[in-house]
Amino acid sequence: MKDLQTRIDKLAALMDEFGLDRASWSNESGQVTFERPTKPQRKSSNSAEDHSDAYPDLPLPLSPVVPVAPAGVPISSPMPGIYYGASSPSTPPFVRVGEVVSMGQVIGLIEAMKVFNEIPSPVSGTVLSIEVQGGDLVQIGEVLMRIG
Repeated sequence: MKDLQTRIDKLAALMDEFGLDRASWSNESGQVTFERPTKPQRKSSNSAEDHSDAYPDLPLPLSPVVPVAPAGVPISSPMPGIYYGASSPSTPPFVRVGEVVSMGQVIGLIEAMKVFNEIPSPVSGTVLSIEVQGGDLVQIGEVLMRIG
């Protein structure tokens, strides 16, 4: 009898481990079937059905991550080269974050093949962010700053 109780306990443990609602065990002397009572379904007061606990072990779906577009107009590099935010290390930068710039104002330099090319602002507005630092190697289309 103790052997039977041990087998029943093991079967119950397996049912718990694997989340089974029904399990059977049989040998030459007979068969035993175990069933868990099903949970009664709750009646929802809303007209739409509530299925929140229909599958309790499944993870809830995550809402998709929507990237937020940075504010302002991106000002991109027109050529590959080295970006400089000032005409020399001892002079103030062409622009700073928070400053108002006008269309055509020089906002930086790009050195390409030993030639310094002025980068004019294509828009008027406030400098919202500077995305590169002086001395950074930039590529065509890389965002230098954002003006809004």
